[in-house]
Amino acid sequence: MGPVPRTLELFYDVLSPYSWLGFEVLCRYQNIWNIKLQLRPSLLGGIMKDSGNKPPAMLPRKGQYLREDIKLLRQHFQVPIEFPKDFFSTILEKGSLSAMRFLTALSLEHPEMLEKVSRELWMRVWSRAAEKAGMSAEQAQGILEKISTPKVKNQLKETTEAACKYGAFGLPITVVHVDGQPHMLFGSDRMELLAYLLGEKWMGPVPPAVNARI
Repeated sequence: MGPVPRTLELFYDVLSPYSWLGFEVLCRYQNIWNIKLQLRPSLLGGIMKDSGNKPPAMLPRKGQYLREDIKLLRQHFQVPIEFPKDFFSTILEKGSLSAMRFLTALSLEHPEMLEKVSRELWMRVWSRAAEKAGMSAEQAQGILEKISTPKVKNQLKETTEAACKYGAFGLPITVVHVDGQPHMLFGSDRMELLAYLLGEKWMGPVPPAVNARI
């Protein structure tokens, strides 16, 4: 019997492009490293408010850097990420409350579909083309009917508060539990350090086993 898998929590919001990158990398490694990946849908707006942080796009220089950064990361991570044409409408005005409540309800009702549907929502926001997540219209409608329930609202609030307690000031954050101690890492560019904490081998954002299937 091998060593017990280490728990890895990924707190994310589909409005965060860097959350998508971190999500895809950890999904690729979840069957390579000895880890148990827990997807934790959170509300980026709540974390930003709690920490006093502001979206990078609100500062023109950061916004321009974000656009160029995403172009390079698209190639490096092999994730079909595109900067939305209606960025301010999609990201800054509409927000992600409904989407994250939907994913929270899904995590409670159909956790086995959380990875696929999360990816689908990122595709709709950050990519020109969207693939079907394999969810029936009836299932989707059932989840939509639950997004305003106290259970779902409280669960999203609790998950967001948990991220804040870990010290989050943005998303994504990855929390790795090693020897009974949690270590919080911010961003999608700390995966090599994550591998170090886990005692695992880092093979880049697209490990050979995944690269062979692309």
